[in-house]
Amino acid sequence: MSALRRKFGDDYQVVTTSSSGSGLQPQGPGQGPQQQQLVPKKKRQRFVDKNGRCNVQHGNLGSETSRYLSDLFTTLVDLKWRWNLFIFILTYTVAWLFMASMWWVIAYTRGDLNKAHVGNYTPCVANVYNFPSAFLFFIETEATIGYGYRYITDKCPEGIILFLFQSILGSIVDAFLIGCMFIKMSQPKKRAETLMFSEHAVISMRDGKLTLMFRVGNLRNSHMVSAQIRCKLLKSRQTPEGEFLPLDQLELDVGFSTGADQLFLVSPLTICHVIDAKSPFYDLSQRSMQSEQFEIVVILEGIVETTGMTCQARTSYTEDEVLWGHRFFPVISLEEGFFKVDYSQFHATFEVPTPPYSVKEQEEMLLMSSPLIAPAITNSKERHNSVECLDGLDDITTKLPSKLQKMTGREDFPKKLLRMSSTTSEKAYSLGDLPMKLQRISSVPGNSEEKLVSKTTKMLSDPMSQSMADLPPKLQKMAGGAARMEGNLPAKLRKMNSDRFT
Repeated sequence: MSALRRKFGDDYQVVTTSSSGSGLQPQGPGQGPQQQQLVPKKKRQRFVDKNGRCNVQHGNLGSETSRYLSDLFTTLVDLKWRWNLFIFILTYTVAWLFMASMWWVIAYTRGDLNKAHVGNYTPCVANVYNFPSAFLFFIETEATIGYGYRYITDKCPEGIILFLFQSILGSIVDAFLIGCMFIKMSQPKKRAETLMFSEHAVISMRDGKLTLMFRVGNLRNSHMVSAQIRCKLLKSRQTPEGEFLPLDQLELDVGFSTGADQLFLVSPLTICHVIDAKSPFYDLSQRSMQSEQFEIVVILEGIVETTGMTCQARTSYTEDEVLWGHRFFPVISLEEGFFKVDYSQFHATFEVPTPPYSVKEQEEMLLMSSPLIAPAITNSKERHNSVECLDGLDDITTKLPSKLQKMTGREDFPKKLLRMSSTTSEKAYSLGDLPMKLQRISSVPGNSEEKLVSKTTKMLSDPMSQSMADLPPKLQKMAGGAARMEGNLPAKLRKMNSDRFT
């Protein structure tokens, strides 16, 4: 604890967490270990357990149960081990008894059981006197043991046909059952047990942004090739149409656009989800999280380096497993020639100063506290109205004959002048952020921007007035519609335009 405070300051306290999901109260300066109390956590039904098992049962399938038999191999692989072993033993036992019975039936129909000890009689299968001897003959033949005491003779064509059928059936049964057992044993589900997730997720500031974070780690030295992580938010909601969506799934961005979801999982990594306007947690605050009900499902996928098979590890975090204002304890240290990972602190967190407000509330408070927001909004509205008016003037100009449009050649004059004047006004509003000395220098009349605006206005207006004077009276009357339209503008907009053009 003393080393941690020297490194991070006295405002940070370590918070140890238990595997049951209940956290300990942070240890204050005047509290001892005996005064720490467990915080009671409400227990709710999870969609995905901490070990990755999904709490979903399929019922009332009806006639759809036959679909499992259509994919019998996958059905056997998905069964539990006790059922696999039972089916394995039962299948071989039934096959052996069936084939032994077939050999006994052949011996019985030919009379080999009664004439087996006759010296000059040739039976179908030598030395088969009863059912046990027929069963031993089948086992010796199927397992290719071949003791040599029992053997088939050439005087029995039905025995030869049965022998061919036995060979084919035995090969099919061996391939099916042994392949099923091999696939089940080679499944990389146990590899997921060496992939660790932190018991809690935390929310704190990182790089100036409110961020949801959790930690993943790999206990083995063998790497996970092409490791990728995804997050889903499960939360029930109701649509504006009144439809209720239980466990609606929303995607949480953990770096898909930047490639941060592709992991090089050699040491423990902290996965981050930035809470912004696109995040489902945009309006989540420390107070509202106490009444929210949601579940964050984390899915880690990768290829096992040793076997080349795809492995998937899952876990989940409910709302009571998300700690607000906490950060993970560092676990990597530099030793003599290598980096050491201390997994004893893998789940440990410590408190950090974090605003209790949501990102939405923080943005609203920032807008209300800024003195430049109101002038900027007013200026944007005025510019929008001016642009709409000037677009109307452009529409009138486009109705003129092409020859007149070519003679004027200044159809973009109003927009250019408005853009220049609006830029000047925006810079005038932003002077409040400058020091007083710079504001005085910027407020001196006769600066270069004002001269540029007046010079541009004069340069553009003289050729236009001269061109209009050279037009015939009928065309001058048509072109004068723009000036009459300006006279119909509201008084506030005419005053604003006159201030900008003068």
